[in-house]
Amino acid sequence: MSSVDRKLRLIRSKRRIKFFRHQWWKFWKFINDLKWRRPKGIDNPMRLRLKGMPPRPSSGFGTPREIRGLHPSGLKPVVVHNVRELESLNPAEVIVYVGRTVGKRKRAEIINKARELGILVANEGGVKQ
Repeated sequence: MSSVDRKLRLIRSKRRIKFFRHQWWKFWKFINDLKWRRPKGIDNPMRLRLKGMPPRPSSGFGTPREIRGLHPSGLKPVVVHNVRELESLNPAEVIVYVGRTVGKRKRAEIINKARELGILVANEGGVKQ
């Protein structure tokens, strides 16, 4: 494991805060559906950021700059639409997504060429060799 991988893992493993809606602990329908909803009430203590209320999303909770926009594997995602774009990529740095407008035949060509070059494809979708 390289020092870059170790550093990415350390940054990623830091505690991430989950944000839940106001009074999620009080109602069964909210407990079963834990997701963020912005507090909008006129006297809502969470909207007013009063002490003792759960945290609200803000700029300080963002993803660290070193790993922002990276794939969970630590590689930079790149969208590819043809084989020529694929040939100029470095397999150690990128992971490929085949563009959504690419058809079945060209998609198979891109995926097979990526396998030859040793480039990972994120949305392979069961294309046979």
